[in-house]
Amino acid sequence: MKAVILAAGKGTRMRELTADLPKPMLRVQGRPILEHIITGLRDAAGVREFFIVTGYRAEVVEEHFGDGSRLGVRIEYGRQVVQDGTGKAPELAKAFVGADAFLLTYGDILVKPETYRQMVERFGGGKFDGVVTVTGSEDVTKGGLFFFDDAAFCLNHLVEKPSQAQLEQLRAEGRLKPGAPAWYNAGIYLFKASVFDHTARLQKSPRGEYELTDALTDMIQHGQRLAGLEIAGRWVDVRDPEVLAKVESGEI
Repeated sequence: MKAVILAAGKGTRMRELTADLPKPMLRVQGRPILEHIITGLRDAAGVREFFIVTGYRAEVVEEHFGDGSRLGVRIEYGRQVVQDGTGKAPELAKAFVGADAFLLTYGDILVKPETYRQMVERFGGGKFDGVVTVTGSEDVTKGGLFFFDDAAFCLNHLVEKPSQAQLEQLRAEGRLKPGAPAWYNAGIYLFKASVFDHTARLQKSPRGEYELTDALTDMIQHGQRLAGLEIAGRWVDVRDPEVLAKVESGEI
C-alpha cells in the first residue's frame, strides 16, 4: 500500500502560527502533525512509500523529512504551484501511484493509527474501487454529507455543505431520518488508481476549485463501488489554534 498526503495549504485560520510554516508542520507533542500521520500509516498499515503534495512553504516539509530514510520510509514530493482545489492535487502523484491502490489523506487530520489498518482491511474485504471514511453525528449542519446503501454500506449519494433547502429535500427523500446519524466526510480515502480517470474529467465548482467530492460523485455515476467506514474514536481536523491547543494538551 502507498500513501499520498495533501499538505499544500497554508492554513489561514491558524493566523500567525502559519506565517513561516505550512499547517501540517505545526507541532503536536513535539512532532509535526504530518509526522504523526506518516508514522501512523507506517506502523499500523505497513505503508513504506509516500508522496507528499506540497505548496505553501514547501521547502519546510521537504527539508524536515528529506527522502524519508530517517523514518524508515521512502518519500517523494510534488509541488502544487496553483492552489486550485483538492480534486487536481492528487494527480501530481499519478506516476508515483502507477497501477497500485493508495491511501489518500489531508495533512491536518489526526486519527488513531488503527484507522488506517481498518481502511486497508475494509478495502480487501470486497470488490471495491475505494473506501471513504465518515464520522457520525445527529447535527446535519457540519459539512459534507455522505449517504450509503443498506446492503454493503457503499456510497450512493453525497451533498457537499448542504443548504437548508437541500436538507429539507434530503429529509423528504428519506435520506435524513429523525434520530438516525448523519454521516460526514472524514477526509481520508483509499482508492484504486482508476480514480485518476475521474479527476481528469473534473470541472471547476462554483467556488472556482476542482473538488475531490465531485470526482466521488462521478465515480458513483459510473458504477464504481466506494465502501464506507465509520471512524471509531479519535478524529481531529486540526483547523484552528483552539483545536491545536486541545490536541497539544491531550484533551482531544
